[in-house]
Amino acid sequence: MASISVTKMSSKGQVVIPQEMRVDFKEGENIIVIKNDKQLILKKAKDFSKNIEEDLEFAKRTENALKRYEKGGFKELSFDNFLEEIRKW
Repeated sequence: MASISVTKMSSKGQVVIPQEMRVDFKEGENIIVIKNDKQLILKKAKDFSKNIEEDLEFAKRTENALKRYEKGGFKELSFDNFLEEIRKW
């Protein structure tokens, strides 16, 4: 299941990955940064070739959902119904 968190970029371009998001990452681990239009995707370097097409498709769907939300084209769902919809992706 996807997780969402908010962080911000420093004046030096540094971004802190929130603690709850870096549970599976170790200090010093190499991370690939992929720019896809207006999105950045972080992926462990050792996992780079695994599922990259799925990652990009997820990023595209997320971007499209954000655009629909910004235009007011969204619906309100309970938490359980939301999870059910996410699993369909």
